[in-house]
Amino acid sequence: MRRFLDDPGACADPASAALGELIYGWGNESWSASGHYLAGCIRHALDTRGPTLECGSGLSTILLGAIARQRGERHWALEHAPEWAARVQACLHRYGLDCVAMCANPLKDYGPYSWYDAPLDSMPESFALVICDGPPGSTPGGRYGLAPVMNTRLEPGCVILLDDAGREPERAIAQRWAHELCATQETLGEARPYIRMTVGARP
Repeated sequence: MRRFLDDPGACADPASAALGELIYGWGNESWSASGHYLAGCIRHALDTRGPTLECGSGLSTILLGAIARQRGERHWALEHAPEWAARVQACLHRYGLDCVAMCANPLKDYGPYSWYDAPLDSMPESFALVICDGPPGSTPGGRYGLAPVMNTRLEPGCVILLDDAGREPERAIAQRWAHELCATQETLGEARPYIRMTVGARP
């Protein structure tokens, strides 16, 4: 972690030894994002100006929080599991990453789907980057809720990185988002692919 804090850009390569050690050290390898996805998140965070949003929290929250602090930005993380939020929050406190707003609330029933109960009244009017690795696939509607709930805050040029593109439900959700957000999409990564989308101008 000290090496990452000294030079986050060094972990923008999925083959980085430090990135591999971070994933191992986090101790949740079965569920942690892959090196390719984390490296993609790091690269985009380093190139982004403006607040960033994360759907689901974990190691990526710590890393993106460190980048946000370095760049004088704010990182927002939505989490539904209180014990997981507490673990991540403890790490944020340990490294002095008070630029991260950890929003821990149970998932909300929106009717056709469930999604995070985002504190919209206190959130920025727009986000420059969205990291989407939650909620769990067993959630009604999966990760779809990002588009309808956050629609007005996903302005043209906003990049969305959707993990788990190897799963058909995620690919179907990306297709719906592409239509509703007028977004382009491309699949990246190797063994565990992810989807990069760029929001376009809507009528």
